[in-house]
Amino acid sequence: MARVRVLLTLFPVAYALSVPTLDNSAQAIFAGKQPADLPHPDPTHSFWTHSPGANPLAGEGSTGELTNEADVCIIGSGITGVSVAYHLANAIQHGTFPVQDEGTNKVRAVILEARDFCSGATGRNGGNLTPYEFSRFRRAEALFGREAALRLYAIEHYSASEMARIARTAGWADTVDLVEGGHMDLLLTEERVKEAKADFDAAVAAGKTLNATWLDRDEMNSTYGTHNWGVRSPGYNVWPLKFVTQLFKQTRKVTPVLDLRLHTRTPVTSVSPLMAASFRRWELATPRGIVQCSYVLHATNGYASHLLPHMAGPGPAGIVPVRGQVLAMRANAPLDALSKISWVNNEGYWFPRPVTDVAEHPLVILGGARDAAGPPFEIDVTDDSIVDVNVGDVLRAFLPTLFPGLYTPGREPEAEWTGIMGYTALDIPFVGPVLNTNDVEEEDSYSYKGQFIAAGYAGHGMPRAFACAEVVVQMIAAELSNREWVAPAWFPRPFLTSVRDRPQ
Repeated sequence: MARVRVLLTLFPVAYALSVPTLDNSAQAIFAGKQPADLPHPDPTHSFWTHSPGANPLAGEGSTGELTNEADVCIIGSGITGVSVAYHLANAIQHGTFPVQDEGTNKVRAVILEARDFCSGATGRNGGNLTPYEFSRFRRAEALFGREAALRLYAIEHYSASEMARIARTAGWADTVDLVEGGHMDLLLTEERVKEAKADFDAAVAAGKTLNATWLDRDEMNSTYGTHNWGVRSPGYNVWPLKFVTQLFKQTRKVTPVLDLRLHTRTPVTSVSPLMAASFRRWELATPRGIVQCSYVLHATNGYASHLLPHMAGPGPAGIVPVRGQVLAMRANAPLDALSKISWVNNEGYWFPRPVTDVAEHPLVILGGARDAAGPPFEIDVTDDSIVDVNVGDVLRAFLPTLFPGLYTPGREPEAEWTGIMGYTALDIPFVGPVLNTNDVEEEDSYSYKGQFIAAGYAGHGMPRAFACAEVVVQMIAAELSNREWVAPAWFPRPFLTSVRDRPQ
């Protein structure tokens, strides 16, 4: 089969790895030398995954016969992996993904998950579905050029709005607690206000249409109970696991041509090439047996280097695992006093959960404060079976300090957990064919032919992964049809896996 041909525009850029990353985690690009471990078999219990009845697919396909052959194998059942299956179903339905087995008129796909369904970063994050509006635009433009920088924001708006549209159209927006409450960047100092306004002005100068409202300290205090500055923009909150669960169920209904299987608690331990004469190209080893397939999609984010060891470490082609910590804290005020918006500042991110009774004090999902862990700041860590006491102490004191009277000092959280993110040198994901980065200039160096990846979201995967999954499905379909893949108008070309096409 022909290699995917990508129509590219290269952007003249220069960068240094010492530039602060988009979420102030510059340390992440200097750590990580060994391939990541497999996900820990006994992770902490997140509010999302361990609330009663929240994960009906937790053990789906974990017993019984293992699917031994497929056209497409998807490794990982989070937002990326399930979105790949969804886009695959839609491509088949629209006739853009050719059927491989004309005898059965089926496209066979299997999702393999190391632990319970959606138990990785998607089932453990902060629940924000918030596209950046203009945050750190100057850095993005300096690194990637104006056109690519604009697309960096466009993909997030496309992804978040499409996810919201799908949930509403299918009638399960309330089921997944989708809330369009908006988003607030909380600015604690005048210097941060100046920086934010400089990014705002740069985005306007670049031609970006912005939807942002600036609030001074008096407005913030009278409206939200905090004596700081703020800038409000569009955004959503969601129960991530429930969204992925519903998306998976909907995917199975799109077309009978897609034969989609799910096997949880089935970690992939290796991916090996099959003999040239074999109908399939790759053999995936699991403790339950072997799966052979033609295409492999790595949707493993922070764990990607376990199966792709050349992607270990902090280099331009590396994905470094980083542990984050989150808790669910009961507020000391009703929802109307807190608002439905999501929040972020330099140290944390949070939002109040929906309530059924207006007088009820909501749970607030709060994460961040990783610097409190001390060096190496939870970098190069894949163990999400424990929490860091120091990070937990800072998170407990965080909201009572910012919002006096709305949160009770010293109150213990109702849940506390950790999860593993995947960071890259530039805080942008790798999307596209897996490459042998030792010699990418030679056609013969394409030794991972048929393997694709969408991973490395730098803690910002919810508004990126859905669209990135769409792109890799487009790429596979283009290869199968022996045609050129053309990037969507919203896709940032620096996301592409080719080292030649990412900024150097």
